[in-house]
Amino acid sequence: MSLEIRDVRTILTAPDGIDLVVVKIETSEPGLYGLGCATYTQRALVVQTAVDSYLKPFLIGKDPRRIEDIWQTAMVNPYWRNGPILNNAISGVDMALWDIKGKMAGMPVYDLLGGKCREAAAVYRHADGRDPQEVLENVKRWMEQGYHYVRCQMGGYGAVGIDQGRRSPSGSQPGVYFDPDRYAQSVPLLFAFLRENLGFDVELLHDIHERVAPIEAVRMAKQLEPYRLFFLEDPLPPEQIEWFKMVRSQSATPIAMGELFNHPLEWTPLVINRLIDFIRVHVSQIGGLTPAKKLTSLCETFGVRTAWHGPGDVSPVGYAANVHLDVSSVNFGVQEWAGISERLREVFPGSPEVKDGYVYPNSEPGLGIDIDEAKAALYPCSNRVPEWTLLRTPDGGPSRP
Repeated sequence: MSLEIRDVRTILTAPDGIDLVVVKIETSEPGLYGLGCATYTQRALVVQTAVDSYLKPFLIGKDPRRIEDIWQTAMVNPYWRNGPILNNAISGVDMALWDIKGKMAGMPVYDLLGGKCREAAAVYRHADGRDPQEVLENVKRWMEQGYHYVRCQMGGYGAVGIDQGRRSPSGSQPGVYFDPDRYAQSVPLLFAFLRENLGFDVELLHDIHERVAPIEAVRMAKQLEPYRLFFLEDPLPPEQIEWFKMVRSQSATPIAMGELFNHPLEWTPLVINRLIDFIRVHVSQIGGLTPAKKLTSLCETFGVRTAWHGPGDVSPVGYAANVHLDVSSVNFGVQEWAGISERLREVFPGSPEVKDGYVYPNSEPGLGIDIDEAKAALYPCSNRVPEWTLLRTPDGGPSRP
């Protein structure tokens, strides 16, 4: 059967106010097309340009069944590689090709990846609050809905550290001010309170979001040991991965890492040296399903479980891809889940559904999800410069978000 790629284009939409980027690949077979997630919400227009102006002419006329060959050649065609813009653009293409392959085979993608290891994937939700009592109440709400894994934060990602009585230098730049010392002191107290009131029948998680000094991350991991976290998320920035040796040598708190990773050399030493327990890369950020499946196998070899990044700036197409990986991987751990609203479901029919704390893929061929382009067009992207990434410490200096 002769088959070739006839068209490649991006669809930008923001049903919930978050800019999403979806790639659609159409083939010479009428009605046969695939969808992939290329969402880099902070730089959506740059990804759109990479797909429409560069990947499209590269792909037109190629056989969509040659997924591995297309991934490898697309990655090196611009010569420089492993950056977030190119990786996300290639991810949109890669997921769309897997979607097409599944539709051609009449099989869901999880069957192409080896078949199910489980019927559904456990997810974790996010419980925030201004104080420990409010966090506790929000954890209980998730538990009442059947969730067994809950990430607990107080005042967002450490916003509790803001100290209005502590003045910054005159003329300090605008930004989101954050006190890492007060934040670090608050976290063990929060989990002591939660465990006292909840016991140990629920799995609790916490995200440092790389917002403390490396030695403080070591101390926090040690202090949190008595509260048996399911994992402590992103304690260090990618630039400081050598510090994981000290974290591991001094604490048994499970560590999850990776949402900012782009390059294999960022995660490989952590995996093969068993310095982390969960890999939580953003699947589109590393280039799609093709590299993610290989990373899953690498992690399985070294006893590391998966916990793919799943914030609001993953499209439902990206969520679907995550779930296909989750149910087909023996070393699956847990899936982050920000939720898919009814508005998103209208734009993306076939979105995965959660029941009693588990997300289920459907059994439709491919990724099992579609997009209503007319409805997507009703929600244009804003393309605003993000503000939450403009993090500053009390002295006015810039900090990593």
